[in-house]
Amino acid sequence: MTTPRHADPGQPTSHSADADGPGRHVVGNTTAAATTADDSHDGPLTHRQIVTILVGLMMGMFLAALDQTIVATSIRTIADQLHGLDQQAWATTAYLITATIVTPLYGKLGDIYGRKKLFIFAISIFVVGSALSSMAGSMYALAAFRAVQGLGAGGLMSLALAIIGDIVPPRERAKYQGYFLAVFGTSSVAGPVIGGFFAGASSILGVTGWRWVFLVNVPIGIAALVVVSRTLHLRHHRLDHRIDWAGAFLLSAALVPLLVVLEQGREWGWTSGRAWVAYAISVVAAIAFFWQENRMQDEAILPLRMFRNKTVGVSSVASVIIGVAMFGGLAALPLYLQIVKGASPTEAGLQLIPLVGGIMTGSILSGQIISRTGRYRMFPIIGSGLLVLGLFAFHFVRFDTPLWQTMIVMVFFGMGLGFNFQPLTLAVQNAVPPQQIGVATSTATTTRQLGGTIGTAIFLSILFSAVPGRIADAFKALRPTADFQAGVAAGLQAPAGSVDHQVASAIQQAASSGATPAASSGVLSDSSFLAHLDPRLAKPFLIGFSDSMDLVFLVGSIVMVFGFLVMLMLPQVELRGGSAYTERNQQARAGAGEPEATAPVG
Repeated sequence: MTTPRHADPGQPTSHSADADGPGRHVVGNTTAAATTADDSHDGPLTHRQIVTILVGLMMGMFLAALDQTIVATSIRTIADQLHGLDQQAWATTAYLITATIVTPLYGKLGDIYGRKKLFIFAISIFVVGSALSSMAGSMYALAAFRAVQGLGAGGLMSLALAIIGDIVPPRERAKYQGYFLAVFGTSSVAGPVIGGFFAGASSILGVTGWRWVFLVNVPIGIAALVVVSRTLHLRHHRLDHRIDWAGAFLLSAALVPLLVVLEQGREWGWTSGRAWVAYAISVVAAIAFFWQENRMQDEAILPLRMFRNKTVGVSSVASVIIGVAMFGGLAALPLYLQIVKGASPTEAGLQLIPLVGGIMTGSILSGQIISRTGRYRMFPIIGSGLLVLGLFAFHFVRFDTPLWQTMIVMVFFGMGLGFNFQPLTLAVQNAVPPQQIGVATSTATTTRQLGGTIGTAIFLSILFSAVPGRIADAFKALRPTADFQAGVAAGLQAPAGSVDHQVASAIQQAASSGATPAASSGVLSDSSFLAHLDPRLAKPFLIGFSDSMDLVFLVGSIVMVFGFLVMLMLPQVELRGGSAYTERNQQARAGAGEPEATAPVG
């Protein structure tokens, strides 16, 4: 029996007539002559074949990377226009929750049905979620549609990284890293410019400008579907798994109530009855989740047995902590640049280029050295140390700190991230058998996203919980000054409909009634008026936001200290010289009693 000429990774290979029972599939007999250099291969892939496959992967990764940079620099404008600045955590965490939950499912389903079909499915769902997000009429609606987007995003990165782990040997992976850095570099520069243009436009083709932040994903996604369909051709050996749907549900049940109380705790009260109910549900669901994962053994959504591997266990714990610190920092930085420094979305995105440059420098440097030496352990350790120092340095950034000083810190913070991204994924993929590359990669991605989900919710909750008090303290300190009094007097004399008059009146009313200036001004819902406000009146608002962000960075640095200590336990494991894809094919052929395949030509 011969393998069909065009073996699609989304299709199981031919099954022999004596399949081992229902639901169990045995790879049928194939011959090397029946495969071609363009489709199914058993031997190592050539450079040209790898690059051809990478084209499709890069299209999908570009879609996800571009969306992150566009939304990150536009979310403040979007939240202001939807009158929910203090609700923006919902739009981010909803996306991260669904992406976190489905990421390990993509790993299992990819083993069963092939990664190509799942990659195409992920792109399609992402495009649908993007189109829906463009129609949102409130922050809660945007959060719901971003959750749909996350269902697709969970597969874009994890499946692409798994396929890279399949086809490129660990020692040679740095050789192809430049292609992916080009994707992230392009998206990091283009994203803020495109997002700023859309967010700053009142309307484009009759559609509100910020809605194009999501609509732009539609044509890019369609192009990605075409490219992936035409370039991603690998033989798929089906591995049958049970899907841990109960584990996915329990993970959701553990996360969602906790995130709800983190978001609503400011209004409910952290020890209110509703808060305690949410805590209880999360704890019970978490206990049930670990019981379910232990019961499912290797078929679990997060196989607990895999964490007994020291490399996987240490990397996973470290990834959770890094995700908490990283997303906390990345959520606060654009807000600092736009609210405190008054940058437009485009300007804020471009001001983050030093951070991107640091990430790329760290990734390139670590990749090249790992490729030459085969040693990766020192980079996550050094990177974690840089993240601690970077977050602690951000803690000293004030509302009037020169921007160039903040950018220097961004470079080192970015290098810390770059030293962790590739080496940690590489360590996990190298530590497991070739058959577990998909699950291991999705586990590494899931743990980082899990940390990011928790970190975003916690740090934005800390930020907006602290802002009212910090603004009140700034008003109290500035109120006696002649400069501030002159600003209030000038505002009261301004035209009745002007921003200065409205804010000055709110300040005067707050002083007489005892209300907080933050509440009376509405700055927590819409901060856009700060850009048009008399600098004397705006100063206490800017100080309040800046001081609150300093607290976020301080807490983040403390959390990252634990990440650094965990990273010290990361072992050094010798990197494999062959690709997982080749090893799996050779094992499948050996099991079928076939001759070894030679490397394809071309």
